[in-house]
Amino acid sequence: MSSTLTTCGCSCSSGPNLIFSCSGAADVGELADQAARKLNREGRGKMFCLAGIGGQVSGIVKTTEAASSILAIDGCSLVCAKKSLEVAGFTKFNHIVISELGFEKGNTDVSPKAIDSVVNDAMKFLQLECQ
Repeated sequence: MSSTLTTCGCSCSSGPNLIFSCSGAADVGELADQAARKLNREGRGKMFCLAGIGGQVSGIVKTTEAASSILAIDGCSLVCAKKSLEVAGFTKFNHIVISELGFEKGNTDVSPKAIDSVVNDAMKFLQLECQ
């Protein structure tokens, strides 16, 4: 599994916990997107605009720089969300690849059960205690 765990730098950070998601055309991209939206609705983090990162939109980049934590959720091994963040200069973030969590690209039902499974895995990264 290539999920990456990055701990926070300090406990005094007051920035948001941001979630960037693949929203690709494949079923696993849809699953990544739906899981990120559920995490956002539940107040676990704030889903943020990956296209804004890729487009270097200044306000989006500045907010991301101030984030307490960043979680990238990718659907497949192409890891577009991860690469987009890295190209923009972000290196400290947590990362989940859904196709490495037992979901098969092209053969995944984007059901409430599947969404909950990804949300539960993502929670490990969103509940980090800063040291």
